[in-house]
Amino acid sequence: MRRRWQYLALGGGVLLLVGLVFVGVLGQPVDTSGVLLTPTARVAHDPVNEQSGVVASRTYPGLFWVHNDSGDTARIFAMDRGGRVVIPEWLEKRDFYVGPPSADKSKKPYPGITVDLANNIDWEDITLGDGNLYLCDMGNNGNARRDLGIYVVREPNPLSVHRTRVLGWVPVEYPEQTEFPPRTAWNYDCEACFWFRGHLYFITKHRPAFRLQVPSVDANLYRLDQMNYDRVNPLRKIDHHDNLGGWVTAADMSPDESCLAVLVEAPVQSVWLFDTPPQGDQFFQQAARRLVFHGAGQAEGLCFIDNETLMLTNEGRQIFELKVSDFKPASEVSRTAKRKAPR
Repeated sequence: MRRRWQYLALGGGVLLLVGLVFVGVLGQPVDTSGVLLTPTARVAHDPVNEQSGVVASRTYPGLFWVHNDSGDTARIFAMDRGGRVVIPEWLEKRDFYVGPPSADKSKKPYPGITVDLANNIDWEDITLGDGNLYLCDMGNNGNARRDLGIYVVREPNPLSVHRTRVLGWVPVEYPEQTEFPPRTAWNYDCEACFWFRGHLYFITKHRPAFRLQVPSVDANLYRLDQMNYDRVNPLRKIDHHDNLGGWVTAADMSPDESCLAVLVEAPVQSVWLFDTPPQGDQFFQQAARRLVFHGAGQAEGLCFIDNETLMLTNEGRQIFELKVSDFKPASEVSRTAKRKAPR
């Protein structure tokens, strides 16, 4: 989530929200409960300047797809587990470099893979399914957007190409939303998507109306049942969680589809692991494990490296790794790390 100017139409007038300076803003204290995380790597490539979503490639083992937050051009990067951005060899020899600035002043920093026919209004997460990348332009801080959707891109070969194009744009909407923005709760922002059994899923990020920096701790789970390119597709609400400890900023399914990982930000940073339901897809009703932590900065990216390890990334280019074996039953963690969102 980039903190920026947002203009919202309301009752025929215009409300201007200015970063952190507006009525209702409440600064969030740093919560130091749980495990102190230490980075395992850093993305040392300047164009990756506000890393948001991340997902492990299934076609190119050991590589991970990442993208920047809103305000960037429409592009994606592939990197390895150590944060090194991948570039086609022929481009690196000729025009570009990756990593720290090159001594060869004729070379420029590699700009990543351009996604033609796309715009990054507010890309917040990325996921993979059926050989496609799904770029989720679902960021909606002010709950006023009516152009939410997902770009569908065939997964490119990051060792060979530097441009690709979208297969299609899937426009979506929340059927429950009738005001833009609503006058009460703002429950139509989303920074977390994942693929499960042939469907895209989305977990919403909530806040009180007109209080941009005040998190609500509940969340809704939606499923996309249709993927039409020529009409708006309604999202179906299928589940709800009353208290995740903060707002949701990323999610991913384990490679074996045994559990769903959900990254939660302020006021308490944590990752939840929800067991996959024996039937259906109401993940929030299943047994859960949780790891509470601090020291991860503004963490907005989460994906499974393998069934036993998670990668967590933040907007400061840091990379962290979490072991599934370190997670405890959520009921035990809640007794020692219970927090309420500020009112």
